[in-house]
Amino acid sequence: MIVRVKVFRKFIKLLLLIVLILSAGTIGYVIIEGWGYFDSFYMTLITMTTVGFGEVHELSDPGRVFTVFLIVTCFGLFAFTVSAITAYIIGGEYKSDLRILILSKKMKKMKDHVIICGYGRVGKQVSEEMLLFNKPHLVLEIDEALIKQYEADSQVPFINGDATKEGILENVGIENANAIVTCLPRDADNIYVVLAAREINKTINIISRASSLASVSKLKLAGANHVIMPDSIGGSHMASLINNPEVIEFIDAIRIQGKQGVNMESIGYENLNPIHEPMKICDLQSKYSTKVKVVGYKSPDGEYMINPDGNILIKPESKLIVLGTTEEIDLLNKLMINKR
Repeated sequence: MIVRVKVFRKFIKLLLLIVLILSAGTIGYVIIEGWGYFDSFYMTLITMTTVGFGEVHELSDPGRVFTVFLIVTCFGLFAFTVSAITAYIIGGEYKSDLRILILSKKMKKMKDHVIICGYGRVGKQVSEEMLLFNKPHLVLEIDEALIKQYEADSQVPFINGDATKEGILENVGIENANAIVTCLPRDADNIYVVLAAREINKTINIISRASSLASVSKLKLAGANHVIMPDSIGGSHMASLINNPEVIEFIDAIRIQGKQGVNMESIGYENLNPIHEPMKICDLQSKYSTKVKVVGYKSPDGEYMINPDGNILIKPESKLIVLGTTEEIDLLNKLMINKR
């Protein structure tokens, strides 16, 4: 109900204005002329709409003065309100509000989705990567013109709103979200969004963009899990293409091909085997019989190991980084589900 009121705010305000005008006129005739409420309402309505019907009852002099006051002060306001409601409906503005309402209902059902704040150059790239890996997500963007430019050809739900305004993050389901990526152009706005997101959802994964090095520590202090400086990463990537071109090209091939070719993914301990069945890394190959290669291991305390020894015991809260084709990793995931 709260979302519905917010979405159709303009329409509701116009309706309330009409109700206020009719109520004022009705009460005025009841007090001045002593008529019943229905007669008073009817007299107010025909006065406001100027339909030309006769008076309901003969008016006293104070009643005529009130009628003149009603015509002079309220007729223009009533006419404007009716025309505004007509334009709202015929002009199609209601369609946008209806779409937001439908999206709001869908968002309440969304779980483990990603919220992208800002659809600029960085936000657009994040969204495209999410689509590549079929990760459910939505975009929160303040620029309505930008939304109209992209939403028609996009599979992504776009929500027109300011991520720094109170209540907007709740409306996009941050309580049930898996991650939020804040790509706003101003670092101060990103800091605010990080603070608000962390306050609402203590466990959500927060990735934030930073424009300056001085903002990195502030964003992490605010609660961001990861802070990215796109310009810095871009420059480092270019330099690496000169110093280690083959390595970077190989990594780019994995990243760009994604679901279409070679892929690298993380698999959590909870997905590998029941908690009562300890397993070594070398057991993964024999148990599931796949060609997927384990290229990294993240221990429960967050330490990473490259090319881990096969005798390492996979512990609770640890993760494996695996490399393989899309088909091989998909097969591994299916086998894990079936054998658990």
